[in-house]
Amino acid sequence: MLIDVNTQILGILGYPLGHSLSPMMHNRALQQQGLNYVYLAFEVEPNCLGKAVQALRVLGVTGVNVTVPFKEAIMVYLDELTEEARMCGAVNVVKNRQGRLVGSNTDGPGFIAALQEAGVETGGQRVVILGAGGAARAVAYSLARAGVQSVTFVNRTYDRAVRLADFIGRETGVKTRVVEWDSSATIAVVQEAALLVNTTSLGMFPGIEDMPPLDERCFHPGLVVSDVVYNPRETRLLRTARDKGLQTVDGVGMLVYQGALTYEIFTGIKAPVQLMSEVVGHHLAKNEG
Repeated sequence: MLIDVNTQILGILGYPLGHSLSPMMHNRALQQQGLNYVYLAFEVEPNCLGKAVQALRVLGVTGVNVTVPFKEAIMVYLDELTEEARMCGAVNVVKNRQGRLVGSNTDGPGFIAALQEAGVETGGQRVVILGAGGAARAVAYSLARAGVQSVTFVNRTYDRAVRLADFIGRETGVKTRVVEWDSSATIAVVQEAALLVNTTSLGMFPGIEDMPPLDERCFHPGLVVSDVVYNPRETRLLRTARDKGLQTVDGVGMLVYQGALTYEIFTGIKAPVQLMSEVVGHHLAKNEG
C-alpha cells in the first residue's frame, strides 16, 4: 500500500482496541480495490473523547468506526445524526462530510443482511431477543422495520427491558412484550417464536462455556437461533441449537455486513463482502482456542 499526500484516513475509535478486526478487514478490502485510503486504530482514553473528535475535524479524517465505550457518548459531539442512529441511540460510524461530522448506525442493517444471506425470513415472524442493551435496541429496531410481527425481550434487568420495549413499540408500531429470565413465560414465548437472538455477551471469549439459561424445551423444531457474538464463531448457544438440528446464524455475518455498509459510507464504492468475510473467518479460525 503506497501512502502519499492524497491518502485518505479512516479508522476506529474505542478503548481498548486490541481485539478489533476492523483494521484488518477494511485494509484488505481497500488494498484489493486499489483505493488510496488507510484504516487505523485510534485507541482513545475515555476522558479524551471530545479531544479525539476535535482531532478528526482538524486533521480532516474521512471517517471512523466507533466502538465501546463511545457509541452513545460520541453523539453529543456530532453535527448530524441519521434516523437509524437516532432510533438506535448509538453511533458506530462517523463520516466527515466537508467538515460536518455525520453519525450513522450500521449494526442493525448489518444484522438484517446477515439473516438475509442465511435465507432467514423475518416478515410476519415472532422474535425473541435476549438482552436489552445497545445491540438489542439496534437489532430490534431493524427487525421492526423489516416487518416482524412481534418482539419479546428477555432480560435480567426487567425495568430496562420494559423501557426498551416501550420505545420500540412506540416508534415502530410493532408489538412488544417483556418477560423475566428463568420463568415459565420464557419457555412459552420462545416456543412461539421463529427467531431467537442473543444480544448479550454470554458465550463471548474468554467465557466460551457461558450461555443464556434456556430450558431445553425452548429449542423447538423450526426455530432459528442467532448470536451477535462472533468470537468464538460458534458459541455454546449456537452449538446447542445446532446439535438439536436447528438453523443457526453466527455473529460474523453481522460484523462483516456492518463493516461492508460502513465501507460504502466511507468510500461510496460497493464493498468486497466475500473478501471481508474470508479475512475475518480466517483470523478467527487461526486463533481458535
